[in-house]
Amino acid sequence: MNVHFIAIGGSAMHNLALAMHKKGYHITGSDDEVFEPSKTRLKNAGILPEHEGWFPEKLNKELDAVILGMHARADNPELARAKELGLKIFSYPEYIYEETKNKTRIVIGGSHGKTTITAMILHVLNFHKIDCDYMVGAQLAGFDTMVKLSENAKIAVIEGDEYLSSPIDRRPKFHLYKPNIAILSGIAWDHINVFPTFDNYVEQFRIFVNIITENGVLVYCEEDAEVKKVAEETTNKIKKLPYSVPAHTIENGVTQLVVTSSEVEKQTIPLSVFGKHNLMNLNGARLVCNQIGVTDEMFYEAIQSFKGASNRLELLFKNEHITIFRDFAHSPSKLKATTAAVKEQYPNRKLIACMELHTFSSLNENFLAEYKGSMDKADVAIVYYNPHTIEHKKLKPITPEQVKDAFKRNDLQVFTNSQELMSTIKASGFHDTNLLLMSSGNYDGVDVKNIATIFGLK
Repeated sequence: MNVHFIAIGGSAMHNLALAMHKKGYHITGSDDEVFEPSKTRLKNAGILPEHEGWFPEKLNKELDAVILGMHARADNPELARAKELGLKIFSYPEYIYEETKNKTRIVIGGSHGKTTITAMILHVLNFHKIDCDYMVGAQLAGFDTMVKLSENAKIAVIEGDEYLSSPIDRRPKFHLYKPNIAILSGIAWDHINVFPTFDNYVEQFRIFVNIITENGVLVYCEEDAEVKKVAEETTNKIKKLPYSVPAHTIENGVTQLVVTSSEVEKQTIPLSVFGKHNLMNLNGARLVCNQIGVTDEMFYEAIQSFKGASNRLELLFKNEHITIFRDFAHSPSKLKATTAAVKEQYPNRKLIACMELHTFSSLNENFLAEYKGSMDKADVAIVYYNPHTIEHKKLKPITPEQVKDAFKRNDLQVFTNSQELMSTIKASGFHDTNLLLMSSGNYDGVDVKNIATIFGLK
């Protein structure tokens, strides 16, 4: 197979290219910019483009497929050449389906929790040496790439993003995977630039549920009212399995499942993850695993060693006085769940919660009101945004006053300078404190991984 990638440098695209290269395909690609770690990983595999830019002459009739990434524009010269030659052009999700159409496809959908649930399922399968193909939206410990495609695996575990498939395909990615087993973790309005109304956004999940293959399975979070409604209203002939927060206790900062079932005698199972949202994710992952022959006993044995997905309540630093977590949370529902999780886990510690408005939706004045109450569980709540990011996204400017009003918290601190932000946090003192840093960005160049050094804690 000869396959060409238009915009090979993207996070998802370069991982797919690496997976197909490993499978033995001949891979070529182009991009107008390739950043780390994509650059080094592609170079080490021998498939890094020699020059940055677009080169229509790379396209020829010997290509079996062209894969078009979201970074490319609809008027891309290589895309125009591919159309001219009549080549098969796939979006990223279309090609994932093409490679997995003869496998049992498990697709994880929802506004939040997708990466964590996918990571939990993969961790359990890996623990029990059950072979599977996969596509996940983060680099996971114990896995070389974010994508694996093989000839022999009978199962494919796919994280189902609701964002657009490609510059010329406006369908959400998760509409293209045709799941045999699906999970729906939650629905909370996001991607306002693509789905301008909440109803329009919810409709994408209705479609997702309706394309589950006949006699397939839907595992769904019944604690989410919108998810419950979508699941109950579908006329698709599928098996429905609801889940919620499992029984648990919290002792000395450690969450333990309280398990009773026909397979497992009543026992407590210590976990490395915490928070009601993660416990719900775990319960959903368990039900999915049950559908492919993993018993509860097998699941609980494996999940004890699961330490979380990258950037999801990731522990950055800990000493006797302070614990620092980083989380990818940026939408209102994620902020609320993550902040509540840390406070519930450590009720006697002061919680400083800091988030960055960074995405198109979060910086849109029409969406800001969705953040009402999302950081109420924090003892100290801080919001940061960079006005230059708003300019870059061609959005209307917002003011600190608008942000404070949107969150409906009078003591909310708002910063537009990252150095001032870090200085203020450092000056607050760290005795009996938890610091939670939430962002899909990096606070404009702050080396968050080494935040303890920045604060002089080590």
